[in-house]
Amino acid sequence: MRFRNALSPVVFGFVLSLSAQAAPDQVKTANGIVEGLGPQASGVREFRGIPFGAPPVGDLRWAPPAPVKNWTGVRQATQFGPRCQQQPIFGDMGFRSNGVSEDCLYLNVWTPAKSAGAKLPVLVYFFGGGFMAGDGSEPRYDGESLAAKGIVTVTISYRLGVFGFMAHPELTKESPHHASGNYGLMDGNAALQWVQKNIAAFGGDPKKVTIAGESAGSYAVSAQMASPLSKNLIAQAIGESGSVLGSAAPVALAKAEEQGAKFGESLGAKTLAALRAIPAQQLLEAAGKQGVPRFPLAIDGYFFPEEPRAIFAAGKQAHVPLLAGWNSEEQGARSVLAQDPATPENLAKNIARLYPDNAAEVQKEYSASNADEALQAATDLASDRFIAYSTWKWIDICGQTGGKPVYRYYYSRPRPKMSAAMGNATAGLAGGVVRGGANGPATPRPLPKGAVHSAEIEYALGNLDSNKVYDWTADDHKVSNTMEAYFANFIKTGNPNGAGLPQWPVVNKGEKVQYLRIDVDTRVETEQHRGRYLLMDKMAAKQ
Repeated sequence: MRFRNALSPVVFGFVLSLSAQAAPDQVKTANGIVEGLGPQASGVREFRGIPFGAPPVGDLRWAPPAPVKNWTGVRQATQFGPRCQQQPIFGDMGFRSNGVSEDCLYLNVWTPAKSAGAKLPVLVYFFGGGFMAGDGSEPRYDGESLAAKGIVTVTISYRLGVFGFMAHPELTKESPHHASGNYGLMDGNAALQWVQKNIAAFGGDPKKVTIAGESAGSYAVSAQMASPLSKNLIAQAIGESGSVLGSAAPVALAKAEEQGAKFGESLGAKTLAALRAIPAQQLLEAAGKQGVPRFPLAIDGYFFPEEPRAIFAAGKQAHVPLLAGWNSEEQGARSVLAQDPATPENLAKNIARLYPDNAAEVQKEYSASNADEALQAATDLASDRFIAYSTWKWIDICGQTGGKPVYRYYYSRPRPKMSAAMGNATAGLAGGVVRGGANGPATPRPLPKGAVHSAEIEYALGNLDSNKVYDWTADDHKVSNTMEAYFANFIKTGNPNGAGLPQWPVVNKGEKVQYLRIDVDTRVETEQHRGRYLLMDKMAAKQ
């Protein structure tokens, strides 16, 4: 037996097709052949570090992602690509990536399909981290569990911080679209375009693509729904805690450009060429200095042709089924109460501090008559201010203008106690722990009463066992099995309901909105606090 090359082997004089001769862990993409890890114990094949955009370096720094160059031979897809430039602002994030680099536009695929043509539903997952940190290689986003349920699962990377979102007058001038900023969101669009071209080769159906994400990833999902660049590339959407319709909404392009210009001047870089010549690490450190504002999303006239609220209000977004919700303790009461004890009086005092023009209205919606109620009201207000309101707004407006079913959840399962093996450490937002540094061990905090921000990710994606920080119980696995089943059903059909699960109703318009509380006792509840969000909506409209 003799092989002339990887594409046209000759066996006893017969030329075999690629599909006949390729090993189970080889797939031909539009740019060349990739070879993954091969079938895992679950039967899922895994492909890591596949490029979906050219390295955004040199003149491609602060530019829309460019096409990938074709390669010859077989490209190994057994190692996660580098994560995009970022500082370790979340000390508990765990990565399997190959270091940190500007060259970071890679994605990962988990597929249960034995061959192309299976036409399985597809999930594309956007990681969280405030558009400042994170990566698709994090174990909490691992796609094997969902893939084993018949879903081709994809995680992606996208540019972050100054590299992903800096706008600048010269960038706008050089752009054929007269736009700048939003490069991290354009990376997401490029990944979705890659999926359209290539996912069939992995057994996926490009017509059945669900996008999903948590926190910044959820913001990204709502952004892709709003953008004319992406809205026709998706069939369904899942949002876990957050949207671009709240306090972190995109700003006017001129404002974003002004911030970028000031940043450049602070480095002595008066031209775009000078900015592009600065080493990546120097840019990263400069952007991370205290007092330097984060680079915002921008209404650039290209990715966002207008303000996202206007897009959704007019029904111009992707008309796709939406499953979205938030957690019961997205942020702690201290962000409202500061250092004050939880009392009705201190709650009222701090509401007046935060809302001097609307104190009476806010106090009515977040009222308390004793210390326990004050603590809960402060937690609710903190969570709503942080991220719950923006998620509610997304759900509410899609129910009015989206023309497709909308399913809302409220996740309330607290994480269990930390494993004794973690020692004297503090639980972090990303599911890991933050240990003490030079100043000694971290100070343990009391366990939260509710589900904190990002707590649901391992449950929803079936990855509890990969997180060794917590002592997971049978109840935790029950919640995970329930939530993952809902997600899998939704990805496959656009409806989360299925055999053995409590019935999840579609969100109703009007006053009696029903949603699903996901916990050990998962059940349908009727919204009791619509007034909170209507008030926040009214205040947001005045800003």
